[in-house]
Amino acid sequence: MPHLLDEIIIAQKRGEARGITSICSSHPWVLKAALREKKPVLIESTCNQVNQFGGYTGMTPMDFMHFVSKLAGDNGFPVDRLILGGDHLGPGIWQNEPASSAMQKSAEMVASYIKAGYTKIHLDTSMKLWDDDPSHPLPIEEAARRTVLLAKVAEATSDPSNPPCYVLGTEVPTPGGALGHKERIQVSSVKNVQGMLEIFQNTFIQAGLDEAWQRVLAVVVQPGVEFGDDFVVDYQPETARDLADFIETTHIVYEVHSTDYQKRSNLRRLVCDHFAILKVGPALTFAFREAAFALALMENELIPVKQRSDLFLVLEEVMIQHPKHWQEHYRGSETAMRIARKFSLSDRMRYYWAYPQVQAAFGRLLKNLGDRPLPFSLLSQFAALQFEKIREGKIGNSPEAIILDKIRSVIEDYDFACL
Repeated sequence: MPHLLDEIIIAQKRGEARGITSICSSHPWVLKAALREKKPVLIESTCNQVNQFGGYTGMTPMDFMHFVSKLAGDNGFPVDRLILGGDHLGPGIWQNEPASSAMQKSAEMVASYIKAGYTKIHLDTSMKLWDDDPSHPLPIEEAARRTVLLAKVAEATSDPSNPPCYVLGTEVPTPGGALGHKERIQVSSVKNVQGMLEIFQNTFIQAGLDEAWQRVLAVVVQPGVEFGDDFVVDYQPETARDLADFIETTHIVYEVHSTDYQKRSNLRRLVCDHFAILKVGPALTFAFREAAFALALMENELIPVKQRSDLFLVLEEVMIQHPKHWQEHYRGSETAMRIARKFSLSDRMRYYWAYPQVQAAFGRLLKNLGDRPLPFSLLSQFAALQFEKIREGKIGNSPEAIILDKIRSVIEDYDFACL
């Protein structure tokens, strides 16, 4: 497996509480903030975000690799310390097709990720396809068989000198956060995880993929963390004790999705309990949105009406005109949905920053505020934490510095957890 990830697994098996943050975002400001790290950075793209047909970003895996590599170069980040991961690679975005065509497209997608230099591959075949029996859950044996088909493609496509490592798991949380409020989440059972690993291991070995099995890095489980529009379910270590004990008997660790908005202490506890790969996405773009909105409020005080960016209005108009990214996720009255569009922890707004009208408005906001230091009184009112850092000389008094620091404040919680 890639050396940089191998170090973390070895350290975990020595009893050291080390982990790595998985940055699940294609937002350029988020990536710019992440690439200011001094240690290795893991950046992942999902199957619906980036695939051989472009995904919702319009980027293929090769495009995304070049995009991230350029950002790394522009920020002085060593490319050899950058790890690219593919998340939820499988037939999930083709569930309405027969298995034959869905799996063929999945295989092509996996090959395109490998060719682009991705070395951490999460294979997710947990979903039923159009011609699967609708009256029964997908058998774990079938999920394993489909996973192995994709692993074979990855192995055949990869450079033997730098083969991929794999993440498996069928107990995958809802991408981007849950739809409904939940006080407690069903923690994965050791029996299910152990049974799944045994079936997958046997299927790998029967397919002649013994060596690839040794490069299985982690398994995705649910340790009892989740978030939604207006709630966060915090990690309770006692509910995941059996999971933590079980993984010590294996050569792998756990990967956890939906760790967004967990308290710093919870993130550290997860890593101590062998949930060593912590995935975060919406919390980062949420922080970007908070910073952008704070700047827009300052703009309203400083700039004449006709010259303002009208960022709030432009975003709302674009989201109403193109509701596909939020209308199936937000519920309630018109007021509730308006508030969710702007402020939801699920942050469906993250899909709209690349729209031309929004880019133009955001660009005008930066231009309007970028020619002068921002007044201390407005900084104290709308960006209090960054104001204190500006006064202490830790960051500059500029829109860019405020935005990056806001995003970095989330990343720093993960840095604390992963050591």
